[in-house]
Amino acid sequence: MDITTQNTEDTPPPAPQPTEAEQKRNARGATRPGDRIFLGLSRGSGIFLLVIMAAIAVFLTYRASLAISKDHGNFLTTFEWNTNIQPPTFGIAVLAYGTIISSIIAMVLAVPIAVAIALFLTHYAPRQLRGPIAYVIDLLAAVPSIVYGLWGALILVPHLTGLFGWLNDYFSWTGVLSWDEGPPRSMLTVGILLAIMILPIITNVSREVFRQVPQMHEEAALALGATRWEVIRMAVLPFGRSGVISASMLGLGRALGETMAVATVLSPDFLIHASLLNGGGGTFAQNIASKFSEADEFGRDALIASGLVLFVITLLVNGAARLIIARRAEYSGANA
Repeated sequence: MDITTQNTEDTPPPAPQPTEAEQKRNARGATRPGDRIFLGLSRGSGIFLLVIMAAIAVFLTYRASLAISKDHGNFLTTFEWNTNIQPPTFGIAVLAYGTIISSIIAMVLAVPIAVAIALFLTHYAPRQLRGPIAYVIDLLAAVPSIVYGLWGALILVPHLTGLFGWLNDYFSWTGVLSWDEGPPRSMLTVGILLAIMILPIITNVSREVFRQVPQMHEEAALALGATRWEVIRMAVLPFGRSGVISASMLGLGRALGETMAVATVLSPDFLIHASLLNGGGGTFAQNIASKFSEADEFGRDALIASGLVLFVITLLVNGAARLIIARRAEYSGANA
């Protein structure tokens, strides 16, 4: 018998190839019971989260509609909040202004400092300092809001008199930084306190993002003769841009919804001031916290209506952040 024929006869037939449907099932990991269970739990968790968000939106919309239908003024433009008179008059113009302005101040102050601290910890700080500084930042992120509020009322506010006087002496001509020498419980005070509160959040996330920069990118820049700052500018910041944006949105979310700290340092007067140093109209969260306990049923519906506006603002901000990240993804280095 021919050796070639004998080897051919002894060779087992090839195993049947899986069909296209089976290949897709295997790729999804749906062939084993554990994978199917995990897939079902993951999918159910995502659907459950969407259901919770939808339930919150429906509840806020329903209760808000009950109040807005009885509002004597324009809910979006009225500069008053009085639900105890007949007909009731209330609006969110002052609250929206205070919430947005204080959050913008906080972001302008916190983001550059947080990114600088993150870069220092990942690229400049000696190894002996990185651990202690990172540990302190983690502790700051865990401090309760009411503690920040008490510190702001007892320490920060009394020491802002000198800063407000200096700003008034040199920048009062802008109108935005003029001061009538009243108590320094204004939008700028709230913005400074919020900046201190969100600083650890943005710093921690940005630090972790910068630590993920591929080492070969930095080494390539150094091999081309780049300085340390040029390495950061050309390799680190482009890679971490989307991560820094995400970190900033996390900080902004806390700034928009902060309650007790703002209520402790702000003296609300329900007026819109041109200057950031004089008085403060209030914010959504602060107004809800201060009025909810003493409000009647209709008053609570009115406060829930303002909460609905804050809910929508938060969704819009996060949606805008997702669009920015999606547009910048090709430059982030994440696909490198």
